[in-house]
Amino acid sequence: MKGYDAEEFGKRYAERYDGLYGEAMADETNLSVETLAELANGGKVLEFAIGTGRVALPLAAKGLEVHGIEASEEMVAKLREKPGGQDIPVAIGDMSKTQVDGKFDLIYLVFNTIFNLTTQEAQVRCFQNASKHLSNSGVFVIETVLPDFSTYVEGQRMRGSWNTMEASRFEIAIQDQVEQTVAFQRIIISEDGIKMNPHFMRYAWPSELDLMAQIADLKRRERWAWWDKTPFTTESKSHISVYGRASK
Repeated sequence: MKGYDAEEFGKRYAERYDGLYGEAMADETNLSVETLAELANGGKVLEFAIGTGRVALPLAAKGLEVHGIEASEEMVAKLREKPGGQDIPVAIGDMSKTQVDGKFDLIYLVFNTIFNLTTQEAQVRCFQNASKHLSNSGVFVIETVLPDFSTYVEGQRMRGSWNTMEASRFEIAIQDQVEQTVAFQRIIISEDGIKMNPHFMRYAWPSELDLMAQIADLKRRERWAWWDKTPFTTESKSHISVYGRASK
């Protein structure tokens, strides 16, 4: 999808991001915060794509020193509006390139956000950037879904997500198997007109992410199906992967 990047995502979604995902993901957020805090073990924390602070703020509330990198100024503006949001240092920039001072005991990237880097090269750079910032005993944690195209027909899918007397929302997705990309268009039709919300991502399989880690001198230590450390199996729909230094 030409012209679409992480900055564009922030411009389009910052105003309603918390409304879409905040309450709906409350249980997931609480569980992820507990697991991430355990992995941080009291150390220094860096979130790639910190967004509006859904995960960073409750981690900071646990007494951890949390920093962030975020491409979207609009997302960071929403973070700053929240209690404690002014206290978290955030560097504005591409998480695959932007560097901040210091080493971190936990670096994390959640909610499929590595897929927002829309080329394999950018995703590899993301791992390398994490490696540059990681302390010798630190870990880099990634959360993504497992790509599932079982409902696609000829590389396409259309489905409704909700319908009321006032409005309807549906989503069209088109997959490119060669480039490993999916272009989404989320469309809301109401009495006020039609609103289109595009999204574009490049998906990667768990084994591919492991190879990216190797390029960055990282090695997988753990892989769970979910934040509760459920074992990862062939039936899993998502994964939490924990990487540490390979040459420690």
